Amino acid sequence: MRALIDMYQRIGLVPLIIIGLIIGILIGWLAPSAGIALGLLGTLFVGALKAVAPILVFILVIAAVSKHQSGSEAHVRPVIIMYIFGTFLAALTAVTASFIFPTELIDLHTIESVADRAPPSGIKEVLTTLLMNLVDNPVNALVTANYIGILAWAIIIGIALRQASATTRTMVADLSDAISSVVKFVISLAPIGILGLVANTIADTGFAPLKGYAHLLFILVGCMIFVALVVNPIIVAFNIRRNPYPLVFQCLRESGITAFFTRSSAANIPVNMNLAAKLGLHEDTYSVTLPLGATINMAGAAITINILTLAAAKTLGIEVDFGSALLLSVVATISACGASGVPGGSLLLIPLACSLFNIPNDIAMKIVAIGLIISVIQDSAETALNSSTDVLFTAAADPVMKNKAV
Repeated sequence: MRALIDMYQRIGLVPLIIIGLIIGILIGWLAPSAGIALGLLGTLFVGALKAVAPILVFILVIAAVSKHQSGSEAHVRPVIIMYIFGTFLAALTAVTASFIFPTELIDLHTIESVADRAPPSGIKEVLTTLLMNLVDNPVNALVTANYIGILAWAIIIGIALRQASATTRTMVADLSDAISSVVKFVISLAPIGILGLVANTIADTGFAPLKGYAHLLFILVGCMIFVALVVNPIIVAFNIRRNPYPLVFQCLRESGITAFFTRSSAANIPVNMNLAAKLGLHEDTYSVTLPLGATINMAGAAITINILTLAAAKTLGIEVDFGSALLLSVVATISACGASGVPGGSLLLIPLACSLFNIPNDIAMKIVAIGLIISVIQDSAETALNSSTDVLFTAAADPVMKNKAV
C-alpha cells in the first residue's frame, strides 16, 4: 500500500487528473451503468471540497489578519480592480462575438420553462443580496458557504486577535496549518473524484443533447477561450511586465482543469489556495482575494449572460444597437458579481439582462432552460475560466511574480 501511495505521489496531480479524465470518459461511454455508479466518487470529492472550503477561508483569513504587520505588503485593491475590469472586458468580448456571429435559439417557444427557479428582479435586488450577505450571521455564513459574510467576520475577528497574546495567535496559525494539511489531502484525491464526475456525466447525458446547440456552444466556449488566452494575458502582462503565458497556462492547468469538472468556484477555492501557496504568493493577499474572487470575479458568467440574452433578442427579432449592448455589458458585469459560486449560478441572472430588451419573463426562463441543457459544457468552461482567473489575477498583483519564473 505504501508503495502505491509513493507511486501516486511521484506521478503528479495533473497527469493523474488527465488519466482519470480519460478513464472516466471510457467508462461512461462503454459502461454507462458503471459510470453512474462511479458518480458517487465525484459527489464525495465535490462534497469534501465544499465542506472544507468555508472553514479553510475562515481560519486562513483570521490567521493572516491577526499576524499582519502594518509594514507588510498586501495587494488586495489591484486584484479587485482586475476582477472588475476583466469581467467587463469579457462582457464586451461576448457582445462583439454576438454581433460577428449572430445566434438564434432553436425551439425557444416550445422548450419547457424552469418555473421553480426565481431570478432576481433587478440590479437593486442583486446588490441588496450582496450587502445582506456581508452582515450575515457568522455561523449561517459558514453553513451556507456565504464567502462575503465569511470574509467580513474573519477580518473583524482577525483584527480583534491582533491584541491577543502571542500564544493565542500561534494557536490560530497552527490551526490554519492543520486545515491546510486537510485541504492538501482532499486535493490529492482529485483524480479519483474527476474520474467519477466524468464517468457519471457521460453516462447520464452522453453527447446527443449538445448537438442541437453546437453553434451556441461554439460561441460561448470560443469567447471564454479568447478571454483566457488573449484578454487575461494582456491584463497580466501589463502588471508583471513580462511574458504572461507561463503563468496563464499554469493557472489553467492546475486550477482550471479541476474547476471544469467540479463546476463550482466555491469548491475550487482550496485548489486555488494550494496553487497560490505553491507560487509563493503573499498569504495576506490570496487568503482574501481568492474567496472574494469566487463571488465577484465572474468573467465566464458575464459571457454567458450576454451571449444568451443577445441570442434571445436575435431570435425574437429585437434590434440591439451599440449603446444598448454597452449598457448590457455594464449590467452583466454588475450582475455577474452576484452570481453564486455554484453550478449554474449565472443562468438565473439572464432574465435580469433580458428585461433590458423587454423580453417577457416566461421567455427568459426558457432561455435559462436552454442554458441548463448545455450546462454540461457551458457551466464547466465558465467555472474553469472564473476560478483560474481568480488565482491568475492574484498572482499578477503580487510583486514576487515580476521577478520569478513560473
